[in-house]
Amino acid sequence: MIPSPDLLKQRDVVVLGGTSGIGQAVAQAAAAAGARVFVLGRKPAQPGPWQYLPADVTDAATLRAALAEIGHIDHLVLTAGARIGSPRLEQATLEDFRRTFDVKLFGNLLAAQQALPYLAADASVTFTSGLLSRKYGAGGLLKSAVNAALEAAAKNLAKELAPRRVNVVSPGVVDTELWGEAGADSRIAAMARMGAGLPLGRVGKPQELAQAYLFAMGNAFLTGAVLDVDGGGLL
Repeated sequence: MIPSPDLLKQRDVVVLGGTSGIGQAVAQAAAAAGARVFVLGRKPAQPGPWQYLPADVTDAATLRAALAEIGHIDHLVLTAGARIGSPRLEQATLEDFRRTFDVKLFGNLLAAQQALPYLAADASVTFTSGLLSRKYGAGGLLKSAVNAALEAAAKNLAKELAPRRVNVVSPGVVDTELWGEAGADSRIAAMARMGAGLPLGRVGKPQELAQAYLFAMGNAFLTGAVLDVDGGGLL
């Protein structure tokens, strides 16, 4: 799944939501493949082989400023999402609904829209959904709905923005700080519990997800696809 280094060498890769978790792993992998990497997010990025620019997917002004400073984009990767729980319908609030969609659906679409003037003619755009887009259960309403909507939006954009390519990476459970502080007993226990229910017997690593994004960037014949990287979670 690792593209030839030449496919990303000296290419401009923008990772929105790249200051932590999967996004940071994508930034690291793209930089290792020779890309010029720009990391956008609300909190400062850790020092690394990239340039950090502050931006918020719910704030068009910060997006415009950051993207204008970059000026050219070969590959746009969108990993931003809201931290939400798993409320059932009777427990969910209007704020839960709004926050979920404002960030992961409307925010990422806004970021893609603001990036349009800077996208190369052969650019790629890669969104991030999640296995709950097609895996259903009590408490999964918000996450299922927003991820399914994002996948549908991306497939429409694959036609609308052609010949630019638009794809989606759909992660399963991945061991990131979303589950708590590294090394915390609660995080270790949660990862072990959820991993035991997967065919591979473990959860994913951010670096494993990053390879799917590099594949989406590097495969020039891939568009309108949803890449499931979930350890068999949908089975």
